[in-house]
Amino acid sequence: MSFLYPRLLAGQAAPLFEEYRGLAISELAGRAATSHESTVYVATGGDRIPADRLRELRAGVMDLAKHAGFPDDSDRGRNAEFDLRLAALLHAEMGMVPAEAAARDVWAFLALVLLPDVAFWRYPQPPRDRVLGTDLTRHVFGRLWWRAQLVRSPDDPEPYGALRILGEAAFDQIYARRAALGGSPQLVRAILRVWKDLDLTGLNERDSLRDFLKRLLRLAPFVLFDGIDERALDAELRAVAMESVAALRQAAPVKNGEPELPPNSMSRPGSHRTATRVLPTGQVTATTHREEPRRFTSLEICAGAGAQALGLELAGFDPVMLIDRNTKACATISLNRPHWNVQCQDIVEFAPATTHVDLLSGGLPRIKSAAAGRRTDGSEARDVLSAALRLAVRIRPRAILLENLPDLVDSPDFATDRSWIESELARAGYRLHWAVLDAADFGVPQHRKSGFLAALREPHSSAFHWPLPTGVPAPTVGEVLGASMAGNGWQWAGEWAARADRAAPALVGGSENRGGADLGPTGSKRAWAALGVNGNSLADEPPGPDTPPDFQPKLTVRQAATIQAIPDHWHLAGGKTAEYRQVGQALPPPLAEAVGRALAHALDAG
Repeated sequence: MSFLYPRLLAGQAAPLFEEYRGLAISELAGRAATSHESTVYVATGGDRIPADRLRELRAGVMDLAKHAGFPDDSDRGRNAEFDLRLAALLHAEMGMVPAEAAARDVWAFLALVLLPDVAFWRYPQPPRDRVLGTDLTRHVFGRLWWRAQLVRSPDDPEPYGALRILGEAAFDQIYARRAALGGSPQLVRAILRVWKDLDLTGLNERDSLRDFLKRLLRLAPFVLFDGIDERALDAELRAVAMESVAALRQAAPVKNGEPELPPNSMSRPGSHRTATRVLPTGQVTATTHREEPRRFTSLEICAGAGAQALGLELAGFDPVMLIDRNTKACATISLNRPHWNVQCQDIVEFAPATTHVDLLSGGLPRIKSAAAGRRTDGSEARDVLSAALRLAVRIRPRAILLENLPDLVDSPDFATDRSWIESELARAGYRLHWAVLDAADFGVPQHRKSGFLAALREPHSSAFHWPLPTGVPAPTVGEVLGASMAGNGWQWAGEWAARADRAAPALVGGSENRGGADLGPTGSKRAWAALGVNGNSLADEPPGPDTPPDFQPKLTVRQAATIQAIPDHWHLAGGKTAEYRQVGQALPPPLAEAVGRALAHALDAG
């Protein structure tokens, strides 16, 4: 049976936290309770946990705490042991499903109502996120539940034994990559099985794990980890781990004139290895990966706010220049990457000196079909496409990546355009690959289809394959926006998030030919309304504490950027309408990264 836990919302939790910071542990023990006048529950999803179960949970935690020195004593060793035991207890005894455990307000209740004395003993004078749950990877209790959730092996005599393999900082590294790695308990358990057998003599564990995880992320577009049986998965991860160890030992100080390598190393620096690539049919093919992927150069046209360039950067492409005619978009790129060379001009008028780059990339303005091409907006977009092809023929990059409407790839209305594009690039020696990809298949909380053209010369073209979907359901709107909707104290944000239970429709609004900042035409607004979102305009901030439960909130620009999977650290320049237009026309970085890794693999293989 799954239980619903009381939730202490931000508006009530924050002042209570400030009050409790000045109290002694004995005073906090007197404040411990199984209920609070300000707590709420979500409407559905299980039964409300009875008070006697909460008392039993408190008693179990108190027993562990007393063994660790509560209330007057503790040390690092006993704290670490306490955390290990508490993680197993919380996960085994709370009867909580992941959807409930993702609510920060639940953990605020545990830390401020049920167990305030334990929380403030474990972390004296704690920062806010240790208690309020603003970052569950740091919450005094929440982080432990999630750690146990990731490692639990129900068939093992010690289901939580893997908790002892890595320390807190190491788990944080895995959880921080949860969109690609940490979201799969099967993969996390395999990481731990492989890690515990590695010989890390002379190496820093944290640095080694960071390098190992980076290598796994590079493989993610090519290997469907959840589609491999346990033995094959362990072998695949062990090969990656040994590559990482070998590379780190090579970079370490030499001994007797030779770099120290791990015993029985499965690969050596500079060697190649074969990784499995699982296709939807179950067929397994082999793809070869060099031990150290190279960096490549790119020229980005119609760069917008830099979202595609950001994804390509993560895939290994460093731009030598980015071009866009929109001054606000250029300002956004320069704000986030001041060392990038940004040229704010029209690509139609761009006449570069001869330059050599590995990749020419760009998200071009949406063209109209040949029948509609005489309209002003359609002919302008077609001019940009023509300029892009002329530029490609002139600089002859090793690869070309252009993104546009899905119809350009598969609609009969665009057959003439496709034939013209293929003819132009074929004469320059390129082979073309067309595809329509949905961002939701690559971890983006939005069903946003893009049409792609990838053009490469041989031998790279034969090595190119479009990335495969991750196989993991896209995050829902409620999952990615629930915390921000509650950020101003809206007590019904949890219920709203539970109803926003699927990925978003495609954001619309990037065109300069549209009106102001809204979520698109009537059909788009209807789709957003079904998720509990008012798409008529954008909000300046999330709902406040007095907002009623049936309110349909509007998105802020920052929330719209989250729907596009643009990271919070990527700042936007301009007013609200200008910022939203940049967001609305962006290619989600995770999708750009997945395609970029496929291109990098093809370029590296040739």
